[in-house]
Amino acid sequence: MRVSTIPISAWIGIAGILIALFCAIFAPWIAPFGEREVVGDIWLPMGGDFLLGTDNLGRDLLSRLIFGARTTIFVALAATFLSFSLGMLLSFTAAVTGGFLDQLFSRFNDLMMAIPTLIFALVVLAVLPQQLWILILVMAVLDSTRVFRIGRAVALDVAVMEFVEAARLRGEGTGWIIFREILPNTLSPLLAEFGLRFAFSILFLSTLSFLGLGIQPPAADWGGMVKDNKDGIIFGISAALIPGGAIATLAICVNLVVDWLMKRTSSLKGGRGDA
Repeated sequence: MRVSTIPISAWIGIAGILIALFCAIFAPWIAPFGEREVVGDIWLPMGGDFLLGTDNLGRDLLSRLIFGARTTIFVALAATFLSFSLGMLLSFTAAVTGGFLDQLFSRFNDLMMAIPTLIFALVVLAVLPQQLWILILVMAVLDSTRVFRIGRAVALDVAVMEFVEAARLRGEGTGWIIFREILPNTLSPLLAEFGLRFAFSILFLSTLSFLGLGIQPPAADWGGMVKDNKDGIIFGISAALIPGGAIATLAICVNLVVDWLMKRTSSLKGGRGDA
């Protein structure tokens, strides 16, 4: 892959993701004020000492936005990694093993997908303690059903190929076939799907935080910031629109990169088919 072949839209997406990651990693050093520090009156306008103004408690919005990037990206990324690990392991096992185990995993996955994701998450999170690891686990389990579906589909396509049959004839076990034969040949579509699930996790986390069951205050996250400042919209105060714009911008940047990856994957497949 040459750098010159990367389209402008993908560069825009990559730049947006890198800025968000930079804020997340170096938040304590680049934020003008502390995450929970009250620095002025409520809902001060943009400008002066507060570039983006202040929130409903008088905290600096820019600082909260920077710290919120760290929380939002960490939770969404952790949930996505966990969901992919679980979904890919189960889907590849089902595709390679087949028979009763495949039917059991597939029907249970269908059952989970039939339950509205948001309602299921709200019920579970309302019952369980409000802890970060529980939030990540619930998000990962719900999202793994989508990963299972696409993982099984791509694994079934590869599992019938000759090199997989050759591995079976050599006496290789299920673990070898999954990690050495199927996984390397399905990375391209799965990487694209990883980006999509990551964008979905950002939006899903923001929704849960807006409803009060995501990241708990006073910790900063973008969905919670929208919730905290939503009443200001009535008075023409844009404090809630700033974190909302950050959520939308990051999701769009991720989708731009994913769109480029999917097109690149399609072109590679076409090139192999023509050869």
